[in-house]
Amino acid sequence: MNILLKRSVQRAILLATSFVIQIAVLLFFIFQYKGNFLHFYLGSLTLSIAIVFVIINNKSNPSYKIAWIIPVLIFPIFGGLFYLLYGGNKLSTREKLKMVIQNIKMTNSLKQDDQIIENLGKQNIYAQNQSKYILDYAKCPVYNNTETTYFKIGEEKYEALLRELEKAEKFIFLEYFIIQEGKMFNSILEILERKAREGVDVRLIYDDVGCLVTLPHNYHKELEKKGIKCRVFNPIKPFFTRRLNNRDHRKIAVIDGNVGFTGGINLADEYINEYEKHGYWKDAAIMLKGDAVWSLTIMFLSMWDYIDNIDENYLRFKPSADKKYIANGYVHPFDDSPLVNEPIGETVYLNLINKAKKYIYINTPYLIIDNEMATALKIASKSGVDVKIVTPYIPDKVFVHAVTKSYYESFIKDNIEIYEFTPGFMHAKTFVVDDEYAVVGSINLDFRSLYLHYECGVWLYNTESIKDIKEDYLKTLEKCYKVTLQECKNTSKIKKFFRLVIRLFAPLL
Repeated sequence: MNILLKRSVQRAILLATSFVIQIAVLLFFIFQYKGNFLHFYLGSLTLSIAIVFVIINNKSNPSYKIAWIIPVLIFPIFGGLFYLLYGGNKLSTREKLKMVIQNIKMTNSLKQDDQIIENLGKQNIYAQNQSKYILDYAKCPVYNNTETTYFKIGEEKYEALLRELEKAEKFIFLEYFIIQEGKMFNSILEILERKAREGVDVRLIYDDVGCLVTLPHNYHKELEKKGIKCRVFNPIKPFFTRRLNNRDHRKIAVIDGNVGFTGGINLADEYINEYEKHGYWKDAAIMLKGDAVWSLTIMFLSMWDYIDNIDENYLRFKPSADKKYIANGYVHPFDDSPLVNEPIGETVYLNLINKAKKYIYINTPYLIIDNEMATALKIASKSGVDVKIVTPYIPDKVFVHAVTKSYYESFIKDNIEIYEFTPGFMHAKTFVVDDEYAVVGSINLDFRSLYLHYECGVWLYNTESIKDIKEDYLKTLEKCYKVTLQECKNTSKIKKFFRLVIRLFAPLL
């Protein structure tokens, strides 16, 4: 075991031990006062009932509410307390104010060219409506002077990223959920160190929860010694914290403001199949060149300023606007935050589903959705739209995959085709619809991505890359196993019951 991995494992064990000790102390407290257990139980039950009323009256999705209400009532002693710790957007008032300030600054830095959105409306009013929604709620504009390149596997994105990093002259911004030293990140790190010595502004953000078992504590300090500016999103503390639930799940790379990447691919070797973690790893990413990269730049800078408590002049990172790109269609990057009280990622997906006329092809590692999205998919299928969903054959999380399978039978009964990617793990998060629309990003079809995480994606209309996304999807189907209704019916009742029980706890997974 190398030193870095050993330190990462030690950190995870230390944190786990800390949490176990805290639970043990709580149980000891309960045991010590067992003579007053009835009073303790009634107090806990009262708290849980009060929490249920809070959940009912908040603005979250009804399915999300139900998913929390049931476990809170089943476990009244700890249910209410657990919700207080992990039940939703738990940033403090001060942190929310910081994020509001950053959102205002982000809005002021991103201005929509009215002519572009007007021209989009002349081509397709539905596409214009979608872009207006993203503009209104994510505050991100739609662009047309942007080339898009789709990468169907991590190896392709990795090679392209290395090439573009080598060209960097002004700045490199990287923001990832998971980073782990190995072939992929070490080769990137070598370039980052070299570019930093050359005077390039090199910055990196990683999520502490995502890197819990892949990076040691205070790894950011090691990068700082190499000349790489590094910040950690939501650092983990060795005690129960309300902030643990919100994570930076975005994957963003920006080079000189001219080139940007996003998608599902993190900076670790399993994403480029350098080693087999869950069979063959199927993922996807997209590279932007042109005006739309500005939105990715602002997303990164907003997060950096939020973490660092600074007020930076974003405009100094904006490249000149005189460069023209050979590009068709419209490109609309967007981000999604748990603080805006608007499920932007889910709504973008729902709009695609509801407007589909011919087909909806979806890749997703997890299928844990609310009633609205499930109903929308079923209505589309019943209306004659060809709906196909590809999920993993080899899961990364057993319980999460059990919840995913719990949707199969009802979907197949309504003619939605379910496939499992037999070579291994499907980690791509892509939608492609009617040869006209597509989304590539970091947003999974699960409660965490749709309601709790910071996410990002790129909505596409009539770009050349949409053809590549569809072609990749059809080729992927050739490597998939089609799940049958008979197979679902033959599943034991015990398994079905287990999946439905686990489904009740979907928000916790």
